[in-house]
Amino acid sequence: MPAAPRSETELIQWALALAGRTLGAVAEEVGASLPRDQRRAKGKVGELLELALGASAGSLPEPDFQAIGVELKTIPVDARGCPRETTYVCTVPLLGHTGEAWEMSLVRRKLARVLWVPIEADPDICLESRRIGTPLLWSPTAGQELVLRRDWEELMQMVSLGELDRISARHGEYLQIRPKAASGSSLREAIGSEGERIQTLPRGFYLRSGFTRQILAQHYLQETAGHGLNWPRKST
Repeated sequence: MPAAPRSETELIQWALALAGRTLGAVAEEVGASLPRDQRRAKGKVGELLELALGASAGSLPEPDFQAIGVELKTIPVDARGCPRETTYVCTVPLLGHTGEAWEMSLVRRKLARVLWVPIEADPDICLESRRIGTPLLWSPTAGQELVLRRDWEELMQMVSLGELDRISARHGEYLQIRPKAASGSSLREAIGSEGERIQTLPRGFYLRSGFTRQILAQHYLQETAGHGLNWPRKST
């Protein structure tokens, strides 16, 4: 398998080849390990799929598959095929973003073309035995992008005006800002309410689960009369 997919067609073929397999089987094949403690699994599933599919961006502020401009997003779903949590998009630039337009934003670049890979996330199923679902290549509709843009502009205006502390879960219809840090010691510089430099927790952009549920419903649930995703039968 090449180091990275050379086209969307190649990428979706590779992703389809993983559909129905367990995370443990894929990890064994690529020489990766999965944590036994599911509480430490955050981010590990995405890293496993990046490795298996040849994602090249790593921690760079670029879509995961740089050459073809596609972002990879794994999405944990319940037995009905509904997302179990919000989806992380990218970090929020707390400084140096004045005058940035939506068209040039990292959020837009990340969401312009997304490979969604549903992952079985029943807490009663151990991580190694959870199955990979059928992948979906997606781009936002004009209407969806309009709402994403409106959310981004509202949120970034608040960041620019030093109103970080006012940003709450109520802000943003599809997109929201939340703190993103392993501990309170991971601080970043930002603008305070008086225009001064302050130290604060890093923030991340997240897609609300209601929005990702809408995406999955359009492409999966309608086909199965609301009974969840059609998981492929292959399990190894």
